[in-house]
Amino acid sequence: MRKSNILLLVVIGIALVVAVYFQFFLTEEAEETNTEITELVTKYNKNCPLTIQEGIRLDSVSLTEERTVQYNLTLMNVVQETAETDVIKEEIEKSLLSTAKSNPGLQVFRDNDYTLNYSYSDKKKVFLFAIKILPDQYK
Repeated sequence: MRKSNILLLVVIGIALVVAVYFQFFLTEEAEETNTEITELVTKYNKNCPLTIQEGIRLDSVSLTEERTVQYNLTLMNVVQETAETDVIKEEIEKSLLSTAKSNPGLQVFRDNDYTLNYSYSDKKKVFLFAIKILPDQYK
């Protein structure tokens, strides 16, 4: 009976040591990833506003929630009153999904299951639409 109690205490002790080690390791890794992503967002913003494609300007990037990155963009040749917003949104969403799956610059977001939010405005800064790409859509 006493040997089984000692064995049980030893097993519990080993389990605690392993749990503490992995908790420390995973926390350190998460902090490194957060630092990398924060630096990446800062780098993006230093280059803003940035024309990323003809007629599309990246105005800013931010981390809005845990594991969520927000891109704010302007469609330079679009005015809300005359735009076919649904058609534009559908085409952009297809393109964004393809980009999210393959762009090497987004690898850190893919590796860490980030949600990608894109907010589009017209050339007068009037909000047009938002697109949300979830990790299960680009994996």
